[in-house]
Amino acid sequence: MKIKRIAILGGGNAGWLAANHLGLEMLRDPEIEITLIESKDIPVIGVGEGTVPLIRGSLQSFGISEADILLRCDATFKTAIKFSNWMSTEKYGPDNFYYHSFDAPFPGGFDVTQYWLGNRADTYFSKLSPTYYVAERNRCPKRTDSPPYKGLVNYAYHFDAAKFTSLLTDNAKKRFGIRHIYETIKQVQLHADGSIKGLRYESGGSEDFDFYIDCSGFASLLIGAAVKVPFIDKTQQILTDTALALQVPTDPDAALFPYTKAVAQDAGWIWDIPLTTRRGTGLVYSAQHMTDDEALAAFSRYHGKDLENANVRKIPMKAGYRQKLWEKNCVALGLAQGFVEPLEATSLFVTDFCAGMIAKKIPYQSEEIPVYQKSCNEISTLIWERIFDFIQLHYCISDRRDTPFWCDVTERVELSELLSERLALWRYAIPQRADFASTFDFFHTESYLSVLYGMDFPTRAPVVGERLSVFSREKISAHLEKSKHMADALMPQHQWLTELNKFAAKKAM
Repeated sequence: MKIKRIAILGGGNAGWLAANHLGLEMLRDPEIEITLIESKDIPVIGVGEGTVPLIRGSLQSFGISEADILLRCDATFKTAIKFSNWMSTEKYGPDNFYYHSFDAPFPGGFDVTQYWLGNRADTYFSKLSPTYYVAERNRCPKRTDSPPYKGLVNYAYHFDAAKFTSLLTDNAKKRFGIRHIYETIKQVQLHADGSIKGLRYESGGSEDFDFYIDCSGFASLLIGAAVKVPFIDKTQQILTDTALALQVPTDPDAALFPYTKAVAQDAGWIWDIPLTTRRGTGLVYSAQHMTDDEALAAFSRYHGKDLENANVRKIPMKAGYRQKLWEKNCVALGLAQGFVEPLEATSLFVTDFCAGMIAKKIPYQSEEIPVYQKSCNEISTLIWERIFDFIQLHYCISDRRDTPFWCDVTERVELSELLSERLALWRYAIPQRADFASTFDFFHTESYLSVLYGMDFPTRAPVVGERLSVFSREKISAHLEKSKHMADALMPQHQWLTELNKFAAKKAM
């Protein structure tokens, strides 16, 4: 039977990213109808989003202009994540930090890590990326004449989640003809083989579709509740299980930092994401190590005021993922597929990638489903397992032991076999591309180098000859001068975005 009717259950960023990816791919077949079903009774979780550079390629392919992203979504540029106090304050000081930036830490394209390991005191590892001074000086990664989706350093975005969803919604409906209805699901009807037959609505109506995309969030109404795909629990690997979230107005006179702040706390960390109109902030913590009252007190200290009566949202989190991304005629995306705490903005990363992958693999006939689903499930498992490793890396290599939480995440939490093997290897050898055999290890050599050596991981320094030492020093020196000069030549992000808004307002007159 030909697949003609596709249903996406759930809106939000996951649902509408899926709608745009599917709409783009299905333009080739006018017989295919895509329907997004959204319930007005279920709130969207989005609290403000940080992204990774992959999102630029997707948005451009959808036909969305970069100016619309920036203007409609209160967006700012994100060039890195700044990790503060993830190391011992006794050894590294109370203001220690490092960057995981989107550009490789290779001065002039050359990997100087061999030399750096024997000369750590000379240069802060994060400075080896061209992003360092752009971030530290709050610069915009683009010039005023930079083409859309291009910058002098690599970048992603911070944006208002609700406004981003609205932008995706408008584009999917207008450009790709996505059918959009508001209905609450009363019952999921199954065929005898366990595949999904149709949906019954609270309104009394019902519809049958040929293929289903579950974007129903943590409820996982299709892949979990109906199709019964098991959830692989990772809460023993990732201990942070709760978040407090609060939006605060942006100080109109304050600089807009072009990175996400990740500030370590006694039992977790605080995110701080700058938008043009507000800041999205949140405290991620382990409820095993911090009570709700203690968490609110820590969050209040960060903001410098009592948040007892503020509009603070509490969000429970459960780390893990569905054993299968795709089962029979149902695929899960977004929170319905899996979740890990928001440390490296992996939620949209995985959703965007998997939505694009599934859109290109929707079978022509339902009989072809088994051919496609096996490889997609294998890829999904690889993605999630390696993402959990990378998130855990930030905790397990810290030298902090000042609270029970930091003792547990560094000494008592189980590591995957592969992460254990890699860390053992990297005490003697520098991470290299050959250590990342899978294409779906989303965080590769450059990311691991940034985190490992940003946190002063004790890899044994290799013997480096005088010729390589001289060459490395020259590369580092030239790189630092070039990076400083580039940052000085770029506008402050606040000024760049202000001028964009003025230009757009003038153009609209």
